[in-house]
Amino acid sequence: MIAFKTSSGIELDYFQALDQAKAGKLAHVDVFHKYGRDIIRSEPDGIKENNLDQLPLF
Repeated sequence: MIAFKTSSGIELDYFQALDQAKAGKLAHVDVFHKYGRDIIRSEPDGIKENNLDQLPLF
């Protein structure tokens, strides 16, 4: 993923989204550290349909 679109229609590149997620400004996403970098992922809730890789492309 290289960009994200919020539910309000704002488009963020990966680094903008990462900063927003770290600041707690994006709902339903987590940031974790793996492979020497921070990675955005959807909150693990057991619902596959709302995972980031399942959301519509834009």
